[in-house]
Amino acid sequence: MKSRPGAFRQWFRRRLTLGLLLSAALLALPGCFTDKQNQGQRLYAQHCSGCHGEQGQGLGRLIPPIAGADYLARHRAELPCLLRLGQHGPIKVNGVLYNQVMPGHAELSPARLTNLLNYVENSWGNQATPRTIREVEDQLRSCGEAR
Repeated sequence: MKSRPGAFRQWFRRRLTLGLLLSAALLALPGCFTDKQNQGQRLYAQHCSGCHGEQGQGLGRLIPPIAGADYLARHRAELPCLLRLGQHGPIKVNGVLYNQVMPGHAELSPARLTNLLNYVENSWGNQATPRTIREVEDQLRSCGEAR
């Protein structure tokens, strides 16, 4: 069987191009997941750490801790609304009463709130079942804030 001159070269180039494209796609894939996982950490640093501390430690009797906070588990369904609308009035965290105003973050989408909550609820000794966007949207509806 005769082959055309250069046919092997064409076949090889196509396979090489396909292989390079596939390799590039596979190398980029973990970055997609890492970016979503790190979004919660970035959102915390941007919106929360200024008051609650880089490690969720809070600020004495002024700002409640997030690290190891019993409040997170006891008020899971309310947390999306708390982040969206803010906190006004007294709350008790780990047996300590706090009464400072926490600003809301109305600009955060349900997806971003989900990533932020998943980060907070599973960092610094906190352990919670991961949230879904649908769960957060449903909880936001309860406070009239889903969008």
